[in-house]
Amino acid sequence: MDISLKARTALVTGGTGAIGRSICGFLGRAGARVIAVCLPSDLAAADGLLALWKAQALDVSLAAFDVSDYAQTEAAIETLEAQYGSIDILVNCAGITRDAPLKRMTPVQWQQVLRVNLDSVFNTCRPLAEGMAQRGWGRIVNISSVNGQKGQFGQTNYAASKAGVHGFTMALACEVARKGVTVNTVAPGYVESPMIEAVPAAIRSKILDGIPAGRFGAAEDIAAAVTFLCTDQAAYITGIQLPVNGGLYMGA
Repeated sequence: MDISLKARTALVTGGTGAIGRSICGFLGRAGARVIAVCLPSDLAAADGLLALWKAQALDVSLAAFDVSDYAQTEAAIETLEAQYGSIDILVNCAGITRDAPLKRMTPVQWQQVLRVNLDSVFNTCRPLAEGMAQRGWGRIVNISSVNGQKGQFGQTNYAASKAGVHGFTMALACEVARKGVTVNTVAPGYVESPMIEAVPAAIRSKILDGIPAGRFGAAEDIAAAVTFLCTDQAAYITGIQLPVNGGLYMGA
């Protein structure tokens, strides 16, 4: 099957994170022009990553803005579309954790996670979805989490935000389905990353024992699923939540 995204422009939030950078690479190798979004404070550190993409002859550039801020995001997208043309593909991969049991969770920890993980999806889709619909083609992929499906101790904020992501996906998918725009969710399980490496070894081993596939995921596992959902071959798939978790959670 020929999977090609030539002549498409993709915007990937959280594009310099462990999963986001892999998504940018996969989309770039499929032929897309990719804009990787990071925070302004992360821009200097991302220069090495940009050089790596360029060395692979990938058309990836960086944009720095805070996706949790609507006004800033709207202005940045307007500037990017003036510079690069219409954005055809949006991947919402920005996300943070601020874990604590609810009895010790502060309002700030709750609000920070909801703003970055859920508000950002509204902040990017609101200025982009209508243009996709008017042009008759678009792909939106929102990154959720297995913990948004099954819950996790100490993550009421994170689980709520990621469950909300898929609720948003389903509702928006209904609104734009007749306009050639698909909206889907990918829900990763535990992926090899600095986040999982920071988990104590004994707990990490217990998590691994519960994964039928017998390994943690790779960022490439997530990126491959996202890339497929962005292709013409996935035109009849919309409103789904695709679990990529090695069998850790098999529920709806």
